[in-house]
Amino acid sequence: MICSLAELRNKEVVNVKTGMKIGYVDDVEIDTASSSVVALVVYGRPRCMGILGRDEDVVIKCRDIELIGEDTILVRFEETSLYTKSRSFSVENLLK
Repeated sequence: MICSLAELRNKEVVNVKTGMKIGYVDDVEIDTASSSVVALVVYGRPRCMGILGRDEDVVIKCRDIELIGEDTILVRFEETSLYTKSRSFSVENLLK
């Protein structure tokens, strides 16, 4: 199955181990040296309608993907081994 980024964005990501809905795919990480997809990125949930920023992004490595279906992407990983990255900033950093 060949899937475009536009099609991936409409698929919900669910952790098979816990049954938790993680969100929808927002971005992908690509290794430019090998021309391969490394991970899927689900942006963090907005806090207070986005006024207070977002939670940390969830980065799902390709090895953790179990199945990509028509509507859902099933992944399996431990919550403790979850890689997150923050896109937040503080006002103090902007003033420097």
